[in-house]
Amino acid sequence: MKIATWNVNGIRAREAQLREFLERERPDVVCLQEIKATPAQVPGLLLDPGGYWAYWHGASAYSGVALHVRRELAPEKPRFVHPSFDHECRVVTAELGAMTVASIYVPNGGKDFPAKLRFLEALDGWVAEQHGRGRQLVLCGDLNVARAEVDVHPRERKAGAIGQRPDERELFGRLLGRGLVDLGRHLHPDDDALFTWWAPWRNLRQRNIGWRIDYVLASEALAAKVTRCDSLREVGTSDHAPLVVELDPSP
Repeated sequence: MKIATWNVNGIRAREAQLREFLERERPDVVCLQEIKATPAQVPGLLLDPGGYWAYWHGASAYSGVALHVRRELAPEKPRFVHPSFDHECRVVTAELGAMTVASIYVPNGGKDFPAKLRFLEALDGWVAEQHGRGRQLVLCGDLNVARAEVDVHPRERKAGAIGQRPDERELFGRLLGRGLVDLGRHLHPDDDALFTWWAPWRNLRQRNIGWRIDYVLASEALAAKVTRCDSLREVGTSDHAPLVVELDPSP
C-alpha cells in the first residue's frame, strides 16, 4: 500500500501539480491539508481524481483537509468521519479494514497557542481510544511541531519559537508513547536534513534550510512493515513537500 500526504497550501493553486503527482506516484491513499476551499470550490475533476473515493472537508479559504482512497483498494465507499475534537475542518478519517487513516492539520498556534495544545491533547486521547478498540492507525499530515532539534535546520532553531516549544514536543511525544511510530525518523534515523517545510523566502527550500513538521505516524504493527517514507522536496510549489510511504498492511 502506498500512502501520500501533502499540505498543498491551496488546492486551487496546486490543481495541476496534484494531478501530476498522483499520476506519477499512483498512491492508494491521499491525504491533503490546507486545501483552503469549500467542496464547491474544488475544481470539478478533482472530486474523483484517477478512480478515488474523494472526500473534501473545507469551509472557507483557510484550513481544510481531504482524504482520497483508491477504488481498487476499497470497492465500497469508505465511511469518512470527523472526530469530536475536529474544528476549523482539520481532521477527517476513514476505516479501511482494521486500519484507520487520518488526514490531520494541527493549528500552527500563532494566533491561539492554547487552542493548539488543546487540539494535540484531544488527538492524544483519540489515539488512546482507537488503540483501545484494537484499531491500527496511520496518522498523516501537517502536525505543526518539529519533534526535536534535529528536525529544524540549525539556522532556523530558536528557543521558544512556536513549533519548537517544549510543551508542544511533550504532547507529540505522548502520541509516540501511545504506540505510534514516526515513520520518517524510523527509516532515516540519522538524516539531519529530512525537512518538509521551508519559509518562502531567501531560497530556503532550494538550500534545504527548513523544518520537519509533516509526518506519517503509524501503529507499531504497521510500522514494522514500512519500506519507504520519503519527503519529496522537488515536488510542487507549496511551502510543504509531500511525503510518500509504502507499507504492507496485511496480517
